[in-house]
Amino acid sequence: MENVLPPADELVLVDRELAQLDARRSHLLARRAWLLQVLRAPAAPVPAPAAAAAGWTVPPRPAPDSTPPSAQNVLLTLGGVLLTIAAIAFTLVSWGSMGIGGRAAVLGVVTSATLAAPVALLRRGLVSTAESVGALGLVLTILDAYALHAVALSDTDGVAYTAAASAVLAGTWTAYGLALGGRLRIPLPVAVVTAQLSLPLAAVAADAGAYPLGWAALVTAAADAALVLWVKRPSVRMTAAVGLCVTGGWALLTGGWFSLTDAVPGAGLLLAGGALALFVGWRTPAVTVFGAVVAALAAVAAVGGVLRSVLPGDDWMVPGYVACAVALAAVLRTTLPKPVKQGAVGAGAGVLGVGVLWALPPVAAVLLDSVVRTTPVWSGPSSPKFSDYPATAPLVLLTAVAALVPLRRVWSRCLALLLTWATVLSLPVSLDLPHPARLTLLLLTAVAAVAVACLPEHLLRGVRTPEPEAAPATEAASEASEASSTGAAESEAPAAGAFGPPTWPGWGGTGAPKPVRAAASVAPATAVAWSAFGAGLASAAGALAAGLDTRAGTFTVLGVLLGLFVAAAAFGVRAVRTVAACLAVAAGAGLVLAGARAAELPDHRTAVWLLVVPTATVGLGARLRRHPLVLPVELSGAAVGLLAIGLAADRPPVLSMVLAVCGVLAAAAAVLPEGRRAAGWTAAVLFVLATWVRLAASDVTTPEAYTLPVTLPALAVGVLRRRKDPEASSWTAYGPGLSATLVPSLFAAWTDPHWGRPLLLGLCALAVTLLGARHRLQALLVLGGAVLALDALHELAPYVVQVVGALPRWLPPALAGLLLLAVGATYEQRLRDARRLREKLGRMR
Repeated sequence: MENVLPPADELVLVDRELAQLDARRSHLLARRAWLLQVLRAPAAPVPAPAAAAAGWTVPPRPAPDSTPPSAQNVLLTLGGVLLTIAAIAFTLVSWGSMGIGGRAAVLGVVTSATLAAPVALLRRGLVSTAESVGALGLVLTILDAYALHAVALSDTDGVAYTAAASAVLAGTWTAYGLALGGRLRIPLPVAVVTAQLSLPLAAVAADAGAYPLGWAALVTAAADAALVLWVKRPSVRMTAAVGLCVTGGWALLTGGWFSLTDAVPGAGLLLAGGALALFVGWRTPAVTVFGAVVAALAAVAAVGGVLRSVLPGDDWMVPGYVACAVALAAVLRTTLPKPVKQGAVGAGAGVLGVGVLWALPPVAAVLLDSVVRTTPVWSGPSSPKFSDYPATAPLVLLTAVAALVPLRRVWSRCLALLLTWATVLSLPVSLDLPHPARLTLLLLTAVAAVAVACLPEHLLRGVRTPEPEAAPATEAASEASEASSTGAAESEAPAAGAFGPPTWPGWGGTGAPKPVRAAASVAPATAVAWSAFGAGLASAAGALAAGLDTRAGTFTVLGVLLGLFVAAAAFGVRAVRTVAACLAVAAGAGLVLAGARAAELPDHRTAVWLLVVPTATVGLGARLRRHPLVLPVELSGAAVGLLAIGLAADRPPVLSMVLAVCGVLAAAAAVLPEGRRAAGWTAAVLFVLATWVRLAASDVTTPEAYTLPVTLPALAVGVLRRRKDPEASSWTAYGPGLSATLVPSLFAAWTDPHWGRPLLLGLCALAVTLLGARHRLQALLVLGGAVLALDALHELAPYVVQVVGALPRWLPPALAGLLLLAVGATYEQRLRDARRLREKLGRMR
């Protein structure tokens, strides 16, 4: 229902809104004038306008040194840099010309004055100036420490003195920053940075070695962690956090290195570092997961290093680390908070993933050993090219399977399936099995994987399937309806404020919400089926490559794969069935090729036998009719037919026969009740090609022998088309067929020295032209007339040449000039005649 205000009421409403706009504009103009006055005359107090009582907050008068921030920063930075350069130059150049007392006096006075100046500056509110002077004071303290070592303590070790000076400076700057109440931003963060050097430099000065240096870095990281956890100043916490990452990472890397050489000391450093990381993560929710990951990795490295030192040989190193990672993740995920569990599980998964990658090369070796063959097919099995690998690789894969099986997720079942397959395939390398055992194992894994792909439900027992996160359609529709009705009601009401933001649908206003889309996901059975089928295909490819080493192996593998893919096409899920059906056709073609190779047949005879495969696919399609696998099977058979055509290409008579058989098969597929137009066109092309190849093989060079077999069916199709659709164009119905013969014959007639072909071509063109005129068919009239004219011109050309040669040389130009004059004089009439001719042709079909 729409309520329209009377004109008088609407006028009152408009005047009210305009008055509010005028008041708002006056208010803003007054505020702008006051602000300009404040900026132009900062020294004198300026009373705030009356509008400030309406809610505006009047800022205090700026301090005397409050210049624009950019100019202020540039001036202060430049002044601090110049003073710092001057202090350095004085210390390095003029220092030696003064006595001990003078030096001490200069150092004490300058440094003390510089450090005391920020106190007075802060009292006057000159914060930026105090920051610059304070930074200069910090630099002077560093120069004081350098000067003290250069003059009074020159015999002291430089590294040890630097470590002690770093500690003293860090304490001094901390006390200085705290004494000023933390109003300067530089001293406390700089003190934290300087404190990072004390313990590591002390360890270096004591020549303690890498291990104590790692502990020194860890103690420094612990101090940084304390600052991160218990200091509230953001700049100090950020600086300490960076220091914690650097020194803690240094300590953990040192412990990891020592765990490979000296397991027990390295384990202690790793465990201490991991405990620190876990403690910081526990107390800081933002980095809990990261801290748990670091702690778990440190624990795995520590325990794994100790375990490696007691295990026999390096073959057990990776399995030991993997076992520790899985056990630690299983223990920590039971009693700790969720973020810690996530970190522990993530670390365990990372170590396990690295271990799985380490264990995969034997699997690749079994699959690819026979692919990179250097010997001919059926020349006997070659020696394995990759057999020297730790025999413990299958244990790592089994550990991964054991860790994944308890998880009730689809992805875990798929990964467990693939890793189980990889475990089995790694056994030939680990156990150094002979070639027959490898081939048998590949076939068994292929059969087992395809069987699982056909029956994926058995692996999904106990798997939790997530619910789709999409609102029901009825709820979404009701919410959209309510939102639209609310938006309509609010659009009828006047705006609450003149300066309020517009409410546009979809931009945060009251518009209807966007439609909720259901999250697309793969069905669990499909995911498992494809995982298993992919593994089966990999095993099948490896078995086929290995089977090519011997004749018996080739036939055995191809026979097993044919039966396997036929079974998968019959019982698998739909997508798997399609691929399996195509592969079954390929396996059948492989059997035919292998049989032809065994019988030592030449390529052209192999092509004839290969036609059995597309014949079988067409027969299967005729029997199954509308089954969804018919089209993929027929297309696979067509690919085998193309292979047969390629094999017969060197023998034209056999090629003609192969093309004809393929044409028959395509025509058989086209006449099925389902109807496949592409098969019909393919059959026509194959028949034409078969005819042409046969003619070429018989040394036939007459073009009509090639073109008439195309023309006659094309014209028959055109007649049928015109009967079914009388409105069809004659160019569509008869143009291709007539052009196929008339044009090649015309070219042949122009080079034919005899009179027979031009005469027959002229008679045919005349007949076509008359038919076109009789039935008002444009294509016949134009094509026939054009060919007839060109053919006649060819026949008259010799006589025209003779006549032109007998005439005087001035006569042809004169006749051409007269012709041009006549045409020019009757140009308008000729133009009208051409237009009428075009209109008449246009009215023809």
